[in-house]
Amino acid sequence: MLAQLLVIVAGLVLGSFLNVCIYRVPRGLSVVRPGSRCPHCERPIRPRENVPLLSFLLQQGRCRGCGNRIGWVYPTVEAMTGLVFWLLYLKYGLTAPFFLNGLFSSILIALVFIDLYHRILPDVFTLGGTLVGFLLAPIQSPEFLLWGATLQPGGPILNSYLNSLVGIVFGGGILWAVAFLYLKLRRVEGLGFGDVKMMGMVGAFLGWQFAWLTILVGSLLGAVFGGLFILLSNRDRRYELPFGSFLGLAALGVTLVGSALLGWYVDHL
Repeated sequence: MLAQLLVIVAGLVLGSFLNVCIYRVPRGLSVVRPGSRCPHCERPIRPRENVPLLSFLLQQGRCRGCGNRIGWVYPTVEAMTGLVFWLLYLKYGLTAPFFLNGLFSSILIALVFIDLYHRILPDVFTLGGTLVGFLLAPIQSPEFLLWGATLQPGGPILNSYLNSLVGIVFGGGILWAVAFLYLKLRRVEGLGFGDVKMMGMVGAFLGWQFAWLTILVGSLLGAVFGGLFILLSNRDRRYELPFGSFLGLAALGVTLVGSALLGWYVDHL
Protein backbone atom coordinates (compact mmCIF):
# COMPACT_ATOMS: atom_id res chain seq x y z
CA MET A 1 0.00 0.00 0.00
CA LEU A 2 2.79 2.43 0.88
CA ALA A 3 4.55 1.68 -2.42
CA GLN A 4 1.35 2.44 -4.34
CA LEU A 5 0.92 5.74 -2.49
CA LEU A 6 4.52 6.75 -3.22
CA VAL A 7 4.06 5.89 -6.91
CA ILE A 8 0.92 8.03 -7.10
CA VAL A 9 2.66 10.95 -5.37
CA ALA A 10 5.60 10.63 -7.76
CA GLY A 11 3.17 10.72 -10.67
CA LEU A 12 1.46 13.84 -9.31
CA VAL A 13 4.80 15.61 -8.88
CA LEU A 14 5.91 14.62 -12.37
CA GLY A 15 2.55 15.81 -13.68
CA SER A 16 3.29 19.23 -12.18
CA PHE A 17 6.54 19.33 -14.15
CA LEU A 18 4.72 18.20 -17.30
CA ASN A 19 2.48 21.24 -16.93
CA VAL A 20 5.59 23.39 -17.13
CA CYS A 21 6.66 21.55 -20.29
CA ILE A 22 3.20 21.84 -21.86
CA TYR A 23 3.19 25.61 -21.32
CA ARG A 24 6.80 26.45 -22.08
CA VAL A 25 8.08 24.05 -24.76
CA PRO A 26 5.71 25.26 -27.52
CA ARG A 27 6.75 28.82 -26.69
CA GLY A 28 10.46 28.03 -26.88
CA LEU A 29 11.01 28.77 -23.19
CA SER A 30 13.29 27.01 -20.74
CA VAL A 31 11.59 24.43 -18.53
CA VAL A 32 14.18 25.06 -15.79
CA ARG A 33 14.38 28.84 -15.41
CA PRO A 34 12.66 30.90 -14.21
CA GLY A 35 10.72 28.99 -11.57
CA SER A 36 6.99 28.41 -11.72
CA ARG A 37 4.92 31.58 -12.01
CA CYS A 38 1.41 32.69 -12.82
CA PRO A 39 0.93 32.96 -16.61
CA HIS A 40 -1.27 36.04 -16.10
CA CYS A 41 0.58 38.27 -13.63
CA GLU A 42 4.02 36.59 -13.73
CA ARG A 43 4.04 36.35 -9.93
CA PRO A 44 6.38 33.57 -8.72
CA ILE A 45 4.50 30.63 -7.27
CA ARG A 46 5.67 29.71 -3.78
CA PRO A 47 6.35 26.05 -2.92
CA ARG A 48 3.30 25.80 -0.66
CA GLU A 49 1.16 27.09 -3.55
CA ASN A 50 2.53 24.49 -5.92
CA VAL A 51 1.46 21.24 -4.24
CA PRO A 52 -0.11 19.05 -6.95
CA LEU A 53 -3.93 19.01 -6.86
CA LEU A 54 -4.08 20.19 -3.24
CA SER A 55 -3.03 23.78 -3.97
CA PHE A 56 -5.53 24.01 -6.82
CA LEU A 57 -8.34 22.91 -4.50
CA LEU A 58 -7.33 25.13 -1.57
CA GLN A 59 -6.97 28.18 -3.83
CA GLN A 60 -10.27 27.36 -5.55
CA GLY A 61 -8.55 27.30 -8.91
CA ARG A 62 -7.28 30.88 -8.74
CA CYS A 63 -3.92 32.66 -8.50
CA ARG A 64 -3.28 34.08 -5.01
CA GLY A 65 -1.77 37.18 -6.55
CA CYS A 66 -4.04 38.41 -9.34
CA GLY A 67 -7.08 36.22 -8.71
CA ASN A 68 -7.25 34.97 -12.30
CA ARG A 69 -8.48 31.44 -12.87
CA ILE A 70 -5.93 28.65 -13.20
CA GLY A 71 -6.71 26.54 -16.26
CA TRP A 72 -8.35 23.13 -15.83
CA VAL A 73 -5.45 21.53 -17.66
CA TYR A 74 -3.13 21.84 -14.63
CA PRO A 75 -4.98 19.57 -12.19
CA THR A 76 -6.03 17.31 -15.08
CA VAL A 77 -2.45 16.63 -16.12
CA GLU A 78 -1.38 16.02 -12.52
CA ALA A 79 -4.26 13.64 -11.80
CA MET A 80 -3.84 11.87 -15.14
CA THR A 81 -0.12 11.29 -14.57
CA GLY A 82 -0.70 10.02 -11.04
CA LEU A 83 -3.39 7.62 -12.27
CA VAL A 84 -1.26 6.29 -15.13
CA PHE A 85 1.71 5.71 -12.82
CA TRP A 86 -0.52 3.81 -10.40
CA LEU A 87 -1.89 1.62 -13.20
CA LEU A 88 1.62 0.97 -14.51
CA TYR A 89 2.68 -0.06 -11.01
CA LEU A 90 -0.23 -2.50 -10.79
CA LYS A 91 0.86 -3.97 -14.12
CA TYR A 92 4.65 -4.10 -13.69
CA GLY A 93 5.49 -3.44 -10.05
CA LEU A 94 8.71 -1.50 -9.42
CA THR A 95 10.53 -3.18 -12.30
CA ALA A 96 12.49 -1.72 -15.20
CA PRO A 97 9.47 -1.78 -17.59
CA PHE A 98 7.57 0.37 -15.07
CA PHE A 99 10.17 3.13 -15.31
CA LEU A 100 10.50 2.86 -19.10
CA ASN A 101 6.76 2.99 -19.69
CA GLY A 102 6.44 5.73 -17.07
CA LEU A 103 8.82 7.83 -19.17
CA PHE A 104 6.92 6.93 -22.35
CA SER A 105 3.56 7.76 -20.77
CA SER A 106 4.87 11.12 -19.53
CA ILE A 107 5.95 12.05 -23.05
CA LEU A 108 2.54 11.01 -24.37
CA ILE A 109 0.67 13.09 -21.80
CA ALA A 110 2.73 16.16 -22.69
CA LEU A 111 2.05 15.61 -26.40
CA VAL A 112 -1.69 15.09 -25.87
CA PHE A 113 -2.11 18.53 -24.31
CA ILE A 114 0.41 20.38 -26.45
CA ASP A 115 -1.33 19.19 -29.61
CA LEU A 116 -4.73 19.97 -28.09
CA TYR A 117 -3.78 23.60 -27.46
CA HIS A 118 -1.15 24.38 -30.10
CA ARG A 119 -1.64 21.79 -32.90
CA ILE A 120 2.06 20.96 -32.82
CA LEU A 121 4.05 17.94 -31.69
CA PRO A 122 7.55 19.18 -30.74
CA ASP A 123 10.54 17.24 -32.07
CA VAL A 124 12.15 17.22 -28.63
CA PHE A 125 9.44 14.78 -27.58
CA THR A 126 8.76 12.88 -30.81
CA LEU A 127 12.26 12.48 -32.24
CA GLY A 128 13.92 12.47 -28.82
CA GLY A 129 11.41 9.89 -27.63
CA THR A 130 12.05 7.74 -30.70
CA LEU A 131 15.76 7.65 -29.95
CA VAL A 132 15.23 6.82 -26.27
CA GLY A 133 12.58 4.21 -27.06
CA PHE A 134 14.88 2.43 -29.48
CA LEU A 135 17.98 2.53 -27.27
CA LEU A 136 16.06 1.20 -24.25
CA ALA A 137 13.85 -1.24 -26.19
CA PRO A 138 15.29 -4.38 -24.49
CA ILE A 139 13.90 -3.16 -21.16
CA GLN A 140 10.43 -4.06 -22.44
CA SER A 141 11.56 -7.70 -22.50
CA PRO A 142 11.35 -9.57 -19.16
CA GLU A 143 14.64 -11.22 -20.10
CA PHE A 144 16.57 -8.01 -20.77
CA LEU A 145 19.07 -8.68 -17.97
CA LEU A 146 20.32 -11.81 -19.76
CA TRP A 147 22.93 -9.86 -21.68
CA GLY A 148 24.57 -13.06 -22.94
CA ALA A 149 21.55 -13.51 -25.16
CA THR A 150 22.52 -10.42 -27.15
CA LEU A 151 25.28 -12.43 -28.82
CA GLN A 152 22.85 -15.02 -30.10
CA PRO A 153 20.69 -14.51 -33.21
CA GLY A 154 17.07 -14.55 -32.16
CA GLY A 155 17.91 -13.69 -28.52
CA PRO A 156 15.54 -11.44 -26.55
CA ILE A 157 17.78 -8.37 -26.70
CA LEU A 158 18.30 -8.43 -30.45
CA ASN A 159 14.65 -9.25 -30.97
CA SER A 160 13.69 -6.21 -28.91
CA TYR A 161 15.82 -3.91 -31.05
CA LEU A 162 14.43 -5.45 -34.23
CA ASN A 163 10.85 -5.09 -32.99
CA SER A 164 11.50 -1.47 -32.07
CA LEU A 165 13.09 -0.68 -35.44
CA VAL A 166 10.24 -2.30 -37.35
CA GLY A 167 7.82 -0.40 -35.09
CA ILE A 168 9.44 2.92 -36.01
CA VAL A 169 9.23 2.22 -39.73
CA PHE A 170 5.77 0.65 -39.53
CA GLY A 171 4.17 3.20 -37.20
CA GLY A 172 5.56 6.24 -38.93
CA GLY A 173 5.31 4.69 -42.40
CA ILE A 174 1.58 3.99 -42.21
CA LEU A 175 0.73 7.57 -41.31
CA TRP A 176 3.16 8.95 -43.89
CA ALA A 177 1.49 6.84 -46.59
CA VAL A 178 -1.98 7.98 -45.50
CA ALA A 179 -0.89 11.63 -45.45
CA PHE A 180 0.77 11.28 -48.88
CA LEU A 181 -2.28 9.67 -50.49
CA TYR A 182 -4.66 12.17 -48.91
CA LEU A 183 -2.60 15.07 -50.22
CA LYS A 184 -2.47 13.57 -53.70
CA LEU A 185 -6.18 12.80 -53.85
CA ARG A 186 -7.64 15.84 -52.05
CA ARG A 187 -4.89 18.39 -52.69
CA VAL A 188 -5.14 19.27 -49.01
CA GLU A 189 -2.83 18.33 -46.15
CA GLY A 190 -4.77 15.90 -43.97
CA LEU A 191 -2.05 14.92 -41.48
CA GLY A 192 0.91 16.85 -40.19
CA PHE A 193 4.37 15.33 -40.23
CA GLY A 194 4.39 15.64 -36.45
CA ASP A 195 1.82 12.83 -36.30
CA VAL A 196 4.15 10.68 -38.42
CA LYS A 197 7.08 11.30 -36.08
CA MET A 198 4.89 10.67 -33.06
CA MET A 199 3.87 7.26 -34.37
CA GLY A 200 7.52 6.48 -35.04
CA MET A 201 8.10 7.13 -31.33
CA VAL A 202 5.18 4.90 -30.35
CA GLY A 203 6.59 2.13 -32.53
CA ALA A 204 10.03 2.56 -30.94
CA PHE A 205 8.63 1.98 -27.45
CA LEU A 206 5.87 -0.55 -28.15
CA GLY A 207 6.83 -2.36 -31.37
CA TRP A 208 4.93 -2.69 -34.64
CA GLN A 209 1.90 -4.63 -33.39
CA PHE A 210 1.01 -2.11 -30.72
CA ALA A 211 1.84 0.77 -33.09
CA TRP A 212 -0.76 -0.60 -35.50
CA LEU A 213 -3.25 -0.98 -32.64
CA THR A 214 -2.59 2.60 -31.54
CA ILE A 215 -3.39 3.92 -35.01
CA LEU A 216 -6.61 1.88 -35.08
CA VAL A 217 -7.79 3.03 -31.64
CA GLY A 218 -6.64 6.62 -32.21
CA SER A 219 -8.52 6.78 -35.51
CA LEU A 220 -11.69 5.49 -33.83
CA LEU A 221 -11.37 8.04 -31.03
CA GLY A 222 -10.82 10.83 -33.54
CA ALA A 223 -13.77 9.77 -35.68
CA VAL A 224 -16.21 9.41 -32.76
CA PHE A 225 -15.24 12.19 -30.36
CA GLY A 226 -13.83 14.52 -32.98
CA GLY A 227 -16.95 14.11 -35.09
CA LEU A 228 -19.20 14.75 -32.09
CA PHE A 229 -17.23 17.88 -31.18
CA ILE A 230 -17.54 19.29 -34.70
CA LEU A 231 -21.25 18.47 -34.76
CA LEU A 232 -22.12 19.87 -31.34
CA SER A 233 -19.99 23.01 -31.72
CA ASN A 234 -21.22 23.72 -35.27
CA ARG A 235 -17.67 23.74 -36.59
CA ASP A 236 -16.86 23.47 -40.26
CA ARG A 237 -16.07 19.89 -41.36
CA ARG A 238 -12.62 21.12 -42.35
CA TYR A 239 -11.88 22.08 -38.73
CA GLU A 240 -8.41 20.84 -37.78
CA LEU A 241 -8.72 18.18 -35.10
CA PRO A 242 -5.74 17.42 -32.83
CA PHE A 243 -5.13 13.91 -34.18
CA GLY A 244 -1.94 13.68 -32.13
CA SER A 245 -4.03 14.02 -28.96
CA PHE A 246 -6.20 11.07 -29.99
CA LEU A 247 -3.12 9.03 -30.90
CA GLY A 248 -1.55 9.88 -27.55
CA LEU A 249 -4.61 8.77 -25.60
CA ALA A 250 -4.76 5.60 -27.67
CA ALA A 251 -1.08 4.87 -27.01
CA LEU A 252 -1.64 5.30 -23.27
CA GLY A 253 -4.47 2.80 -23.38
CA VAL A 254 -2.47 0.35 -25.49
CA THR A 255 0.47 0.62 -23.08
CA LEU A 256 -1.78 -0.40 -20.21
CA VAL A 257 -4.11 -2.97 -21.80
CA GLY A 258 -2.71 -3.53 -25.28
CA SER A 259 -2.16 -7.27 -24.96
CA ALA A 260 -5.73 -7.91 -23.78
CA LEU A 261 -7.15 -5.58 -26.43
CA LEU A 262 -5.12 -7.19 -29.20
CA GLY A 263 -6.17 -10.65 -28.03
CA TRP A 264 -9.84 -9.62 -27.99
CA TYR A 265 -9.54 -8.14 -31.49
CA VAL A 266 -7.93 -11.26 -32.92
CA ASP A 267 -10.54 -13.51 -31.30
CA HIS A 268 -13.37 -11.49 -32.86
CA LEU A 269 -12.01 -11.24 -36.40
